Amino acid sequence: MWGAPQGMVYLATGHHDMRKSVNCLVHVAQTGSVVGFAGAEDRIAPERFWSVDCDILIPAAPEQQIIKDNAGQIRAHIILEGANGPTTPEADDILRENGVLVVLDMIANAGGVTVSYFEWVQDFSSFFSSEDDIKARLTGIMRDTFAAIGQVAQDKNVSLRTAAFVVACTRVLQAREVRGSYP
Repeated sequence: MWGAPQGMVYLATGHHDMRKSVNCLVHVAQTGSVVGFAGAEDRIAPERFWSVDCDILIPAAPEQQIIKDNAGQIRAHIILEGANGPTTPEADDILRENGVLVVLDMIANAGGVTVSYFEWVQDFSSFFSSEDDIKARLTGIMRDTFAAIGQVAQDKNVSLRTAAFVVACTRVLQAREVRGSYP
């Protein structure tokens, strides 16, 4: 299923038909909308968008798309937040109660920010890394961070979002202990 403010379409074959997905992307690039895509089996009314049965839902546009009013309708098993802040705290609670795994934005789209940091360090220090080194560092950081967040979520029986904030605050406090306060 593909959605945009102008409309939504449903591709019954989902991600399994890569050609159809690519054709839909080309259509969006050419027209600015999914509306009118000939490969769609069904046009979805905007009010039905959130209730379509799917494995993974990827909100990747404006903030606060998933709110308390539509969170209970969501039938996806996993939400992978591609946008920044697409889920409100109230909606996050509802999704957790309904057993939906929300991979929060801070994890799902952190790779680009992390690599931007690597680039900044390279520019600042004139120490350059190979693409393989950068990929290995990124993979290690993402795995370690997700493992730490997952462990806190499991140990404290909280959502991944709450666990991410716990891990982040803990890391800031640990850094402050080691470095102390400085102007």
